[in-house]
Amino acid sequence: MNTPETAQQPIKSTRLPFVFILITLTLDAMGIGLILPVMPDLIREVSGGTLGTAAIWGGILATTFAVMQFVFGPVLGSLSDRFGRRPVLLISLVVMAVDYLVMALAGTIWLLFLTRVVSGITAATQSTAAAFIADISAPEKKSANFGLIGAAFGIGFVLGPAIGGLLAEFGTRAPFYAAASLAAMNLVLGYFVLPETVTDAIRRPLDWRRANPLGALLQISKLKGVAALLTLFFVYEFAFIVYPATWAYFTQERFGWAPSMVGVSLASFGISMVIVQGFLIRWVIPKFGEVNTITYGFIFNGLAFVFLSSVSLGWLVLAFTPVTAFGAVVTPALQGLMSSAAGADQQGELQGVIASAKSLAMILAPLVLTWLFYHFTDDVGIYLPGAAFALSAALMVLCFFVFLGWRRGQS
Repeated sequence: MNTPETAQQPIKSTRLPFVFILITLTLDAMGIGLILPVMPDLIREVSGGTLGTAAIWGGILATTFAVMQFVFGPVLGSLSDRFGRRPVLLISLVVMAVDYLVMALAGTIWLLFLTRVVSGITAATQSTAAAFIADISAPEKKSANFGLIGAAFGIGFVLGPAIGGLLAEFGTRAPFYAAASLAAMNLVLGYFVLPETVTDAIRRPLDWRRANPLGALLQISKLKGVAALLTLFFVYEFAFIVYPATWAYFTQERFGWAPSMVGVSLASFGISMVIVQGFLIRWVIPKFGEVNTITYGFIFNGLAFVFLSSVSLGWLVLAFTPVTAFGAVVTPALQGLMSSAAGADQQGELQGVIASAKSLAMILAPLVLTWLFYHFTDDVGIYLPGAAFALSAALMVLCFFVFLGWRRGQS
């Protein structure tokens, strides 16, 4: 096994491949963001019921998506370590395009459920894209380059929700046709420009004992300090999922926002994500280091969640939404710390484990957070639409103190 000291040197002429991966992630985020504004109305259209019950179904669908990511993240990561990044990414795009078309035609909640199963599998290739970036990045630039992943998603969320909100005027199905078209165009682009970065020097035989969440976790957790960082990553992602899990329902319930306004708010968040993870983080991490950056991120996010849990003015939330992205420095900094501890032949496996940790959070968080939204808006007990944000604030406090303990253990 290669160690960080004997890792493969970054390949030359990486500009076009790197740009393609960022375009890939941007289009993936656009595909996700396109459908977010219409999900509450679509779920009610195919299942009936109230906004609260639609939120519960939304949580179930999100959890189903996450279960598939959890299971298949290490599988696809290990497959990319063996067969290469290119075939894994291209095949997933074929399936993704077909899946969006089926979602556009779905007439029952159970068919939507099935499409989320398939979507979760295809979305597990984010770990392969991250492994590609690790392949072509120098060790000292990994955290900053992982930040560009967030910037790419930010651009997608600028365009996706905004376009999705506009397309919603033509019906709840229109955004799904647009998402299928994006996936198909991305497939064509990838076929012509995506190179292969897995060489015989780092290619690893496929071991099914490691190509699963538990087996891969056992191997990766043996790396010094990585187990604690993975735990922190899980808790942080659990808290941060409050945005995609409850935002459309929270803003509609608390402020009466239409899908177009939800799209505008998400687009403003995306613009800030581009600025923070595409540009600001490339200055912050070299100046302050991963450790201090993560510490700041926990504090900032905790304060932001407290604010959102209690605010009652829609215009104030809309103005504050782009500011919340300044706490998004945690994910790339944590990924950079963990990637630096792994060898060149483990990057796909590591990114698969990271993807599974995120997916495990997405399995549990939507169920818990949407249930909190339902419980505190059901006209029976205390009315607090922002209860899910209050829980996320408490989890940021937990992350802060756990990370302080990790820092002491490393010194």
